[in-house]
Amino acid sequence: MDVLVGYATAHGSTRGVAERLAARLSKAGLKAEARAMETVDDADAYGAFVLGSAVHGQSWLDEAKDFVRGNLDVLGSQPVWIFSVGMPGALRGPWKRLATKEIPVIVERLPGELPFRDHQLFSGVVSRDQLPLTGRILFHLVGGRFGDYRDWDAIDGWASGIADELARE
Repeated sequence: MDVLVGYATAHGSTRGVAERLAARLSKAGLKAEARAMETVDDADAYGAFVLGSAVHGQSWLDEAKDFVRGNLDVLGSQPVWIFSVGMPGALRGPWKRLATKEIPVIVERLPGELPFRDHQLFSGVVSRDQLPLTGRILFHLVGGRFGDYRDWDAIDGWASGIADELARE
């Protein structure tokens, strides 16, 4: 089965997550490829989808929403998993606990009635150069820490679960 691990990234962190997911799915015997959603010409070529985007303002990036909007007919008839990449791992204290509350907001802002089997919110990379000065100050005030917070074990585990589910079909 051909699996598209489609992604939309702002600074490369989400691409890294997508590439890791595709590698793990391939290792499990599936034909999986990670591609920027904006480069996918024929969604009909895939039998399953793992779609993800960086999250800005509690919403997927426009190119990811455009892909979903333009392919709802195909996505509605195939197995779909979705993931979002944000910064919960970079936060501390009460802000870290609030991060999971953004999951329903992200899902509500997806276009159409996208059917999906599971959604995961992963932490990404947050670096100083990604934020303007005022953004860096606010990030520091809420207890944010710069760094790479991708949890590769969690990403690998999720990919294994997807592979297992597809193997049963």
